[in-house]
This record gives sequence, C-alpha cells and structure tokens, in this order.
Amino acid sequence: MDELFERVKKIIADKLEVEEGKITMDASFRQDLGADSLDTYELVYAIEEEFNIKIEDEKANEFETVKDAYEFIKSAQ
Repeated sequence: MDELFERVKKIIADKLEVEEGKITMDASFRQDLGADSLDTYELVYAIEEEFNIKIEDEKANEFETVKDAYEFIKSAQ
C-alpha cells in the first residue's frame, strides 16, 4: 500500500488499540475495529492533527470504513 495508507493505519492502530494487520481498506470502524462514538471522535481529531486538515462533523459521521476516511484525506491534501 501507499505511504498515506500506512500513516492512516498507524493512527487507527494507536487510537483504537488494534493490530495494524486488522486494518484494511474495507474494515468497518465500528464492526471490525470496535470503535465507539468517543473513539471515532478521537480518531477524527488525530487525523486532523496529523494531516493538518479540517473534517466537518457531518463528514466525519459518514466515515464507515477505513476507505471512507482514506479517500477524504486524499482529496483534502
């Protein structure tokens, strides 16, 4: 995978306390990675900090899978 995905994966692994091996593009934050609403908020904040972008709440609520977040970050850079 590319460098962006590796960076996203590290943030997710750190914030959700899951192994990087479990994090795939198709992984669901809630079902596959066990995130709750607080986890999701912390994750969005960490992504904003890491990539120096702003994610509106409405948009953050649309992040179902890792790919959703990845595609948003990629388009925001």
